[in-house]
Amino acid sequence: MSYQDINSKIIDSWCEDGWTWGQPITHEEYEKALAGEWGVLLTPTKMVPKEWFGDLKGKKLLGLASGGGQQIPVFSALGAKCTVLDYSTKQCESERIVAEREGYQVEIVQADMTKRLPFEDETFDIIFHPASNCYVEEVKPIFKECYRVLKKGGILMCGLDTGFAFIFDDTDMSIKYKLPFNPMKNPELYEECMKNDRAIEFSHTLEEQIGGQLEAGFCLTNLMEDTDGYGFFQEYNVPTFIATRAVK
Repeated sequence: MSYQDINSKIIDSWCEDGWTWGQPITHEEYEKALAGEWGVLLTPTKMVPKEWFGDLKGKKLLGLASGGGQQIPVFSALGAKCTVLDYSTKQCESERIVAEREGYQVEIVQADMTKRLPFEDETFDIIFHPASNCYVEEVKPIFKECYRVLKKGGILMCGLDTGFAFIFDDTDMSIKYKLPFNPMKNPELYEECMKNDRAIEFSHTLEEQIGGQLEAGFCLTNLMEDTDGYGFFQEYNVPTFIATRAVK
């Protein structure tokens, strides 16, 4: 079983246990979006500035690893023509439930984003990619695929984990791990993840994540830092995430 298959099953279990990022929006929240009252997250706590989007009406939007019924229903309410790609069965199921409840159309694709994306060149106007590439070993190929499937002038918005928090032990916040954090190259770390029902996660440098977007051909237009929303780093206001906006 690949690490992506393992992560998909673990995320399914998290959703069943009430994981924050696996709970779809309510009917009331959808109606607020229809009325123009909305906000979406790329990172844990800061809403993405609305000016990053422009007018969404009629735009073809891909939610990349964006299942769960949280952002895509909002974009659909605002008039975007949405496709969502996610590898978690439960996250895809949530998208179907909300779409059926609210009566809008969405294309739901259950697929591994580490593979070639199942879309033609220059298909989308916008790609919305919330913080999720911490579950992926190699991120640069994903940015290249995003560049391929975006139209010229298309927008890529990403949530990025800075990797800083991976050095700490979650229990007592002592420094425990060296970077890069990569269970696929460290058997002891892999076994620890499996034993503790922890997803197979990876730290990534800004060189990989922002530099990778630039290498793919994107022009970076906006950047916003964020905290993780809980615990030690939140208490001391330490930014551990970055949201970026880039244009093809």
